[in-house]
Formats: sequence, C-alpha cells, structure tokens
Amino acid sequence: MDFSPLLIPLWHAMKWLIPLAVLAAIIQSPWFKGLVGEWLVRFAAWLRLDKAEYRALHDVTLPTPDGTTQIDHVFVSRYGVFVVETKNYSGWIFGGEQQPTWTQKIYRTTNKFQNPLRQNYKHLKALETLLNVPAATLHSVIVFVGGSTFKTPMPPNVTYAGGYIRYIKSFKEPVFSAAEVDEIVEAISSGRLKPDLATTRDHVRRLKSRNNRDAPRLCPRCGSPMVLREVKKGANAGNSFWGCSQFPKCRAIQNV
Repeated sequence: MDFSPLLIPLWHAMKWLIPLAVLAAIIQSPWFKGLVGEWLVRFAAWLRLDKAEYRALHDVTLPTPDGTTQIDHVFVSRYGVFVVETKNYSGWIFGGEQQPTWTQKIYRTTNKFQNPLRQNYKHLKALETLLNVPAATLHSVIVFVGGSTFKTPMPPNVTYAGGYIRYIKSFKEPVFSAAEVDEIVEAISSGRLKPDLATTRDHVRRLKSRNNRDAPRLCPRCGSPMVLREVKKGANAGNSFWGCSQFPKCRAIQNV
C-alpha cells in the first residue's frame, strides 16, 4: 500500500514544527536568557544614562595573577567607576551581604550560588590594580534580571532591573576630572583582552580549571602554589579552603 499521500502532508506540517521546536528550545536555554538579560541592562543604560557623562565598556576581560576575570559592564564617570555584575535569576532570592552563598528558591527547588558581591569584589580589585585609583572611587553594583524577587533585605547596591541606574545616579560628588575619565577609559580599553569568542572560551576554560580541586593553582598575591586546607575551629570548622603554601609569610586564601 502506498502511504505517500498520507506522509507528504505530514512532512509539510512537520517541516514547520521542527524549526519552531528548535527556536523554543533556544529561547528557553540559559544562554539565551542570559543574552536577553545582558541586553536589557545595556538598553537601560543606553536609555537613561547620559552618554557624555557615563562612558560604557561591556564584556571586559582582564588578566589576573590566577587567570582572567570577566566584568559584565563598566561605567566610567566623574562620579566614579561603576562595576556592574548581572545575574539572570527567577524565583525568590535569599542572601546577606556577608554570606558566602545566596539561595534561589523556585517552588520546591532550591539552588545555591556564590554571593555576587563577593564575586564582583574580584572585579573591583582587578580594576583597582589596573587603574591605580583609590578603592573608594570604585563602586560594586549588582543587578538581577529575569523575574526574581528579593525575600531578604539587600544593600542599596544590589538592585533589580533598572534600579541599578538609580543607584549609579545617586552619586553626585565628582571624584575625577574629565581628563581623568578619558585616561581611565583608555587604560581599561588598552588593558582588557580582545572581546571575542576566543577570549570568552579561554576564560571559561580557566574557570573550570580553577573550580577543579585536582588542578594546580597559584597564589593570586605571591604566585606560590596553593594548597587545600581545612578550617579547624569556629563556626566554619570542617570547611575546606585554598591557602597559600607560603603561610604565614603570605596569608592569601580562596574559597573552594
């Protein structure tokens, strides 16, 4: 029996459904959601920050003693350097300024993630070293996108969506001259790694290596090997951390 008359209409229907299914999978992927989140943050800045007053640099990757660090957005102005870390999360967000990890809760599902303030601290230190400017002129800004709700009190620099613009604009006292702003933008532009796919891939590879306990790592301060140690006393007793092999001469530590 010839099934061609039945299969041909079915194929014509399927050839439209397959691309739609692929498109739906892409839209639901973390990669696409992250891309949309980054675009929304950029769009808010483009719409609400004076481009002559706030100089924007996006996707800034800087070399560090232990690899690289990638900064989502940097806004340079006379009022300071604003270092923006974007987090694309939905659900309820629980966390405190001093807590090492925060919690995302979606119905009965609970996920832990690194305190973004601590994550952004490394970005600030990398810029402080590159620019040789006072730490007080660098400002950490966290912006959540993606339909999340804060369920615990957050510091003013942890914001949702366009709230980060209001935080940036709350700084009214100039700390840099117009010439110094130009110098800072030039220093970041010349000090950053080329913003392309190869740089991103290398950064991701370094992150994976850094998170691998078996991978060798070097002290970010003195360059000596780091060794895995365990907290002996206190509330964190039993927890592991990376400590410099030159302790007590060098007291650098890293979270596992």
